Amino acid sequence: MTDVIAYFPGQGAQQVGMLSDLAEQYGQVKETFQEASDAIGFDLWEMVSNGPAETLNLTYNTQPALLTASTAVWRVIADLAPALNVTAGAGHSLGEYSALVAANAIDFADAVKLVKKRGELMDQAVPAGEGGMAAILNLDEEQIRTVCQQAEKDTGGVVEPANFNAPGQIVVAGSMAAVDAVIPLAKEAGAKRAMKLVVSGPFHSSLMKAAAEELGEALNAIQWRAPEFPVYHNVDNQAASLEQIPAKLLAQLYSPVNWTGAVQASRAKAELAVEFGPGKVLAGLNKRIDKSLATVGSGDLASLQAAVEKIQGN
Repeated sequence: MTDVIAYFPGQGAQQVGMLSDLAEQYGQVKETFQEASDAIGFDLWEMVSNGPAETLNLTYNTQPALLTASTAVWRVIADLAPALNVTAGAGHSLGEYSALVAANAIDFADAVKLVKKRGELMDQAVPAGEGGMAAILNLDEEQIRTVCQQAEKDTGGVVEPANFNAPGQIVVAGSMAAVDAVIPLAKEAGAKRAMKLVVSGPFHSSLMKAAAEELGEALNAIQWRAPEFPVYHNVDNQAASLEQIPAKLLAQLYSPVNWTGAVQASRAKAELAVEFGPGKVLAGLNKRIDKSLATVGSGDLASLQAAVEKIQGN
């Protein structure tokens, strides 16, 4: 049995119809979605299966849907490979909650309710249309900070690095005018691409602090347990003790996601990484971070079965 690093995707990995072929083969998928639906009071599987995409992409719907999808995939693989040995885990933004569910640090039903609340608070923190995000390719961190400072000076708004996704791929977030101003400035500075993202708010920026107090209360109301494997957090790329988990998740709300650092911190723990959930966003980022780390997807039937074979050492 091959040791595994467990990675869990965040917003952007969702799509209408995700896990449909897995649900036909493995009963745990619909069972997991039913458990989540019971926890939050509406039919998640119906929304995931039939959309529309505009509804699924609302952050307070996306977050419970993705956490549930990742948990369903985790449960299927754990059932097929019962000797699965996870040496480390990490999740991209929302995916950090999925990692903590997998590590048995939080009950699944509690996590579903928590991330739905998180999504609602993030949506409320900055009214729709007043904040945004943009991806910038092929500028380094210092160049990004320089163009952000110029955009802030020009507009009087806020724009900051929000996601360090991979070398040469950084996402900024802030007030809409400042994000709009960053794009031509980044291109002038030599960016290969600079483009706005289709998101509903300036996630992982200081503008999210408006949601911090209420999310902090929700995090502190949870019955946490010590994770069964180290989960490397976005905010500092360290594995948290039991007592530190709520504070790290709270800081993550308004701090940059350092995915590059999370992969580098967990990298020494195994030679195979599995992306538990829909899509292959993290597998693509990981190729840019560390080409020697094999990262396999698991969000469709063929990928999941291939991942199980690799985990079993076949």
